[in-house]
Amino acid sequence: MSAMDTDHEELSVVLPSTTTSGLSIALHPLPILNISEHFTRMKLQKQTAIPFTLGALLGTQNGREVEIVNTFELALDGQREAIDHAFLVTRRDQYKSVFPSLEFIGWYTVAPIPTSRHIELHSQFTGYCSTPLLLLLRPNASLVGSADGTSQNLPFKAYEQTIEIRDRSSRSVFVEAAYTVETGEAERIAVDWTAKGGGSGTSLESHLQTQRAAVKMLHDRILMLVQYVTSVIAAESPTDHGILRSISALIASLPASENKTFREEFNTEAEDVQLTALLASLTKSTNILNDLVDKHNLMTVSRDDRYGGGGGGRRGTRLQMGGTRLGDWDRMH
Repeated sequence: MSAMDTDHEELSVVLPSTTTSGLSIALHPLPILNISEHFTRMKLQKQTAIPFTLGALLGTQNGREVEIVNTFELALDGQREAIDHAFLVTRRDQYKSVFPSLEFIGWYTVAPIPTSRHIELHSQFTGYCSTPLLLLLRPNASLVGSADGTSQNLPFKAYEQTIEIRDRSSRSVFVEAAYTVETGEAERIAVDWTAKGGGSGTSLESHLQTQRAAVKMLHDRILMLVQYVTSVIAAESPTDHGILRSISALIASLPASENKTFREEFNTEAEDVQLTALLASLTKSTNILNDLVDKHNLMTVSRDDRYGGGGGGRRGTRLQMGGTRLGDWDRMH
């Protein structure tokens, strides 16, 4: 990173708290749950304190009143250089087909404070709505109320982009926007507890970490046994018959998956599944054929009625047609 980039990073991209946005934002519980779950999952996968997390905000906007109703995750095209716009448009249109009232209104990420990197990412969303929002999850923020009594006791901050003019130059900056959580009291308690899942110590994260550690330990032990047996076969390690007998006993204690009884039972189950699928296909074909016969009979009766062949119903029509065909056969011979 060059010195210019370093200076740009050190310069705050958020206006002082004395400057506030005029937006009225209503944050619903589902976005809070989605963002918290996304961040917790990425943290467990990447094994980093604050992994890069990115997603889109869906909601409605009426003038300066905004409601954030839902979210979906976003993908990056390349090494975090640009948003995958094709993926964004596809997912947005899919949600639009199911929820016509929801529009793209901004994006979310996880970070302690907004930086110039967020300004660069924010500029890529300006083509999807007039004033996109940034919803920031701050996992290490202390949950305290504000001085004016409108407490925002969730680790989220909402920002709107604006232009700052200083020393005859302008730059894009963020200005903080106040929000309220649109939910009942009981649901708010649950949402508040779930939103804290970004930190360490929740039961879900502890359970997942324990399960992952157990699976990783089992995988490492299996690899160790495989490497030992491979080295013994290749005469790279001394043969220890005691260890080999223990490995053989361990393998023998595992559920057998390749024996005659298992194979016969497996084949029986597979044949039953195939027979069920075949019967379903046969039933479907029979229904289609039955519909074709009914349509053919209906068209035949209608044609006979138009040409004077009616009077005896469907059965009389078929008999009359059959007689005509027999008379023609006699004249031909």
